[in-house]
Amino acid sequence: MAHTHAHDGHAHHHHGHRRRDYGRAFAVGIGLNLAYVAAEAAFGVLLGSLALLADAGHKLGDVLSLALSWGAALLSRRRPSQRFTYGLRSTSILAALANAIILLVVTGGIAWEAILRLAHPEPVAGGAVAWVAGVGILVNGATALMFARGRKRDLNVRSAFLHMAADALVAAGVVAAGIAIALTGLAWLDPAVGLVVSAIIVYGAWDLVREAMRLALAAVPGGIDAAAVRRHLAAYPGVAAIHDLHIWGMSTTETALTCHLVMPGGHPGDAALAALADELEARFGIHHATLQIELGDSADACALTPEHLV
Repeated sequence: MAHTHAHDGHAHHHHGHRRRDYGRAFAVGIGLNLAYVAAEAAFGVLLGSLALLADAGHKLGDVLSLALSWGAALLSRRRPSQRFTYGLRSTSILAALANAIILLVVTGGIAWEAILRLAHPEPVAGGAVAWVAGVGILVNGATALMFARGRKRDLNVRSAFLHMAADALVAAGVVAAGIAIALTGLAWLDPAVGLVVSAIIVYGAWDLVREAMRLALAAVPGGIDAAAVRRHLAAYPGVAAIHDLHIWGMSTTETALTCHLVMPGGHPGDAALAALADELEARFGIHHATLQIELGDSADACALTPEHLV
């Protein structure tokens, strides 16, 4: 469903953008991971394993991150109000940014602990640790799979996916280290594997951090060629010039655009602008386009014509 309205040389076009509801995935993921955290902490106490207790604390932080992503997904569906005229869509951007930072901080903590343990290796019950971590691979892997399909379209969902995938990778490293320690008795293998896994997580999460930061600063979302959008608008029939073009993410799934079109022939009509908005969505994935029409026939030029003004 789309609607268009125009007045005083100004047109606004908005498509209803259907977003997949990941509420069940978040609920199941949080439940599974909470149960695993409790079990891992219990085994950590029984086995006297600081590694398992530390990992349980790390996973509790990831449960909180899942809850943060879920809360943002729910808030982003709130209707606009007089104060929040776009609704609370941008909470998904804030959640993605917060989760990216949390992931890096937690990974940094794991790396630091690994460095300390390399200097002072501690005895580890390799076999038992490997069994417990093996269950973690199943829990975290299953949770990650629930978010795998949406990770390319929604940065908030991608942050949840990366947290769970990173946990599955950490668990796999712990299993490998546990088996190796059980066979060789080399305690330093545990922190060594931890450092390698931490490096892999940071490498994989860097794009998330960068894109979340860009969206938080109202940059053009990744995957949209701003120069191509400018050329498309400038080439539209009847357009003599364009200025004050802005493209930004309203949320982690929706993109907005505003632009002034100089059309000496006058307003092209609602149908023409609606067709232009359809083209912007089909070609560039821009869901919310606001276009202002100017005649450019007098000395009263738009104050926002210079590109450096916003």
